[in-house]
Amino acid sequence: MSSKSRPVTVGRTKPFACSYLDGQQEQLMVLQEDVIDANLFEQLLALGFRRSGSMIYKPQCPQCNACLPIRLPIDDFQISKRQKRTLKNNQDLSWKIVDHKTEQQYQLYERYVNTRHHDGPMYPASPEQYDSFATANWMQPLFIELRQGDELIGVAVTDVLPHSLSAIYSYFAPEHHKRSLGSLLILLQTQIAKMMKKQFLYLGYQIDESRKMNYKRDYRPHQILTHSGWITEITIKNQ
Repeated sequence: MSSKSRPVTVGRTKPFACSYLDGQQEQLMVLQEDVIDANLFEQLLALGFRRSGSMIYKPQCPQCNACLPIRLPIDDFQISKRQKRTLKNNQDLSWKIVDHKTEQQYQLYERYVNTRHHDGPMYPASPEQYDSFATANWMQPLFIELRQGDELIGVAVTDVLPHSLSAIYSYFAPEHHKRSLGSLLILLQTQIAKMMKKQFLYLGYQIDESRKMNYKRDYRPHQILTHSGWITEITIKNQ
């Protein structure tokens, strides 16, 4: 049956403490569907949904609308001066795409979470917890590996869809934080999306009030999902 005509069922979680904004309650609209394919998931992405593992969700919080779905139109993307410096400063690194998860990837993830996010909901890291959000039983993501020589120092977990890429999660070696590897991995995903002739790179949710989640507007031009649909924002900053 075509995903274009098949109805889907959604539910709603009970409110719980927000992971990003102190004092706020979070509530999720959750897709209750056993059969998902890449075409349906891409349609849901365009409606503001995301995935965590096999669960597809969208924030629908009681008194807050801070989570803004954001995506980059690949053909229009313009790299900033700061992002050019990031590429230049990391010319000694190499990258490749791997179609399966590895123990080495997990070990880097564990070190990243336990060092940089020990105060967050993902701590402490475990193989089960990693699998629970990175992989889905209905789609195999790609793993973009970043290396310095033979050492794995960064990974971007990325879904490949018919017309877009979706950035699921990126992590890197904490001791290399001055290299801006998080930014570098997003820039690599824009390059790969262009090579694959994709239209968009979905970056998840922009949360202006959250220090950990307010960086995505630095990639321009970007589009924000509003009640009127996707709106292109071009913010000019001295970079």
